[in-house]
Amino acid sequence: MTTRGCIARAFSGLEAAALSGMAIVMKVSGKHLFGALAAGAVGALLVAERKRPLRRRTRPDLARNIRNAAMGASCALVIALVEEPLTQRIARANAAGGRGIAQRVPKPLSLAAGVLAMDYGFYLWHVATHKLPFLWRWHRVHHIDEDMDASTAVRFHALDMLVSLPWRLVQVRLAGVDPAGLFAWRQFFNASILFHHSNLRLPAGWDERLSLALTTPKMHGIHHSSVKAERDSNWTSGFSFWDRLHGTFRDTPAQDAIDIGVADPRAGADIALARSLTAPFRPIPPETR
Repeated sequence: MTTRGCIARAFSGLEAAALSGMAIVMKVSGKHLFGALAAGAVGALLVAERKRPLRRRTRPDLARNIRNAAMGASCALVIALVEEPLTQRIARANAAGGRGIAQRVPKPLSLAAGVLAMDYGFYLWHVATHKLPFLWRWHRVHHIDEDMDASTAVRFHALDMLVSLPWRLVQVRLAGVDPAGLFAWRQFFNASILFHHSNLRLPAGWDERLSLALTTPKMHGIHHSSVKAERDSNWTSGFSFWDRLHGTFRDTPAQDAIDIGVADPRAGADIALARSLTAPFRPIPPETR
């Protein structure tokens, strides 16, 4: 090879390395930017729900928030170590093998179809957590919180993440989401649960307008009622039209008439962190409402 050829080859290698480095920097920077925007949105929501409360608080905030955050952190760890690797593997296989709903529709509709299918699958799972006694003993840990705000969105038992794992794997397989679709659904789901668990009073009429398509704070406040007949409604976690489709949508009672929590004799004692963690392993007393 001539000297000129060697120099050209060297510059080509340097150019490729530079482009590769730039791609890595942009990817990392993009992740940091997304993380910063997400953190800013969560912070804004936490401030907003205190400035414009939808329901009157009945318990001191600090202890609740610390307890709920600790439970949320343990759930996040289980999801990161167990659920995420398994669902990513299925999502990659969906893309490679053309499997599932999202892979059977025209390409421009694939992302939307996958997110919708995942969201509907979660609606069905949520109904099951209330109807099947074994699943309710885990989900009850989430519902016994006597106030509801954004911190309640992450108040789940860590082992509940493993209990729900088989269904989550089925969801991903049947929905046919690829890794991008799975990521889109997770971001939508996480944003939605923080929003509709929040104690945020939206401007007049906006909650009602948004509830035509999305799960809202008023909708989910009714779902967290201690009255079982009221709680057995509004099971959607993203798009609200699943409730309307199945006749489970409810817009009463008014928020100031809702008693948040679970009406069984042990619910109040089980709110504490240690008892929350052991509650699913003890018999659940009958509800009184």
